[in-house]
Amino acid sequence: MTYSDRRQLIKGGLAAGIGGLVRKRGHPPIAHPAVGRDPAVGAFGIQIIDEQTRRGIPLVELRTTNDVRYYTDSAGWAAVIDPGFMGQSVYFNISSLGYEHSKDGFGYSGFAADVKLGASVRIAMRRINIAQRLYRVTGEGIYEASIALGHTAPIAKPVLNADVMGQDSVQAVVYRGKIYWFWGDTVRASYPLGNFRTSGATSELPGHEGLAPQAGVNLNYFTDTSGFCRPMCPLPDEPSGVVWIDGLAVVPDRTGRMRMMAHYSRRRGLSHVYEHGLAAWDDQREIFEKYAVFPSQDHWRLPAGHPVTLIDHGQTYCLFNVPFPVVRVPALLEDAADPARYEAYTCLQPGTRFADRRTRLDRDSHGKVIWKWRRHTPPVSQAQETQLISFGLLHPHEARFQLADAANGQAVHMASGSCYYNAYLRQWLLIGCQEGGTSFLGEIWSAAATEATGPWTAAVKIATHPHYSFYNTTQHPFFDQHNGKIIYFDGTYSSTFSGNHHPTPRYNYNQLMYRLDLSDPRLQALRKT
Repeated sequence: MTYSDRRQLIKGGLAAGIGGLVRKRGHPPIAHPAVGRDPAVGAFGIQIIDEQTRRGIPLVELRTTNDVRYYTDSAGWAAVIDPGFMGQSVYFNISSLGYEHSKDGFGYSGFAADVKLGASVRIAMRRINIAQRLYRVTGEGIYEASIALGHTAPIAKPVLNADVMGQDSVQAVVYRGKIYWFWGDTVRASYPLGNFRTSGATSELPGHEGLAPQAGVNLNYFTDTSGFCRPMCPLPDEPSGVVWIDGLAVVPDRTGRMRMMAHYSRRRGLSHVYEHGLAAWDDQREIFEKYAVFPSQDHWRLPAGHPVTLIDHGQTYCLFNVPFPVVRVPALLEDAADPARYEAYTCLQPGTRFADRRTRLDRDSHGKVIWKWRRHTPPVSQAQETQLISFGLLHPHEARFQLADAANGQAVHMASGSCYYNAYLRQWLLIGCQEGGTSFLGEIWSAAATEATGPWTAAVKIATHPHYSFYNTTQHPFFDQHNGKIIYFDGTYSSTFSGNHHPTPRYNYNQLMYRLDLSDPRLQALRKT
């Protein structure tokens, strides 16, 4: 029942009966202050916790009957400072992506609280997501309510770090004993335009002066004289424009020196790439410098996604996830700079390319399709594989990337993700973002396969973001705990592409960290039978 429905009941002369309906149908009781009091604190605190873990839930919306909205911070706290609410019983509607709260007889999900300065309440929500949302990694006000209420925060800069308001699409790798983090476009506090040539930071590894991954990440940004993130890929000899990186990896060069490398792309808008190539990190200047320029027509012979190292027949390769691991190159800086050294995992005949119904597949004398690593032949994407099946050129049992919901068999088409070997499962684990689904880029799935190249079949949804995007999702294997039983992943929470015209304050266009326990019974489909 909506608010307007309720008003119509009152106008229709049923107001007298509402009190009885509330009593009969189970309106939730008023939440009285229960957590603690501090008269010096000029706010009323509300903490929303996960009923299973008792940990605070970030990104919970609390909405009053006059549509004042509060959003919990990374500790699950919201600070109510409105003077008109003080000394009043105030009803708060409660909602959060992937969580739920009980409803009363009218269908309202929320609670009433006696709002008083220095007092606080704690409310539990049930988690629907298999993955647990932990905290926001980037942006302003990560622990703003906690600080306003007089609580401590686990990170060193809990309200503003390097003037960063928002950051897009993370790349992260361990290099020289630290975690190096890089992001795309970065929004700043002091002006609408920020840094569009890649931002970066470092953090210490857990167990080596770094925080435990469940606690947070202390980011140490690379900044300019103003204190804002400076460009990590400035390319000063080129005209102005956006510079993004992906395919971040650490490989040796021919001298044996370990180098950090990435694919760079210079863009006009989201799609038009007018130059791309390989960039290498300069340890003295602490920037990426252009190492090699790739032919403009090359769209797959390049580092991409979130690479992983793999040894095959004695050769070490960088395996690139796009989102399935179907492109590789010998793990050497000079080889990564040479497009001719790249190989694709493909079933196309050597030297051919995907051409719809005219596509020629490689089959042996018995008609069996041959999947193989090849040079000069492009990979077959999940979408192309689906088309080959629809054309009758490939049988479903010959496919490698046809993911389906383990619960109902519906196809799951992946837009992006990462794939790493998981010691706990003793399989390769894919965590990725679905294209389409309940929300266009907001549904996060997991899948497992014995080999990196599949076949990938059953998938389980682990997190949902209805009417919102959570794209470019990646695991962080350097955070794995208990031999990989506990993993961590994050992605970009953004209204972009979602059709939602009401961005979530502070959270929008920032990175959210999740934790996943692979022993959860709901993930049984991922485990070997």
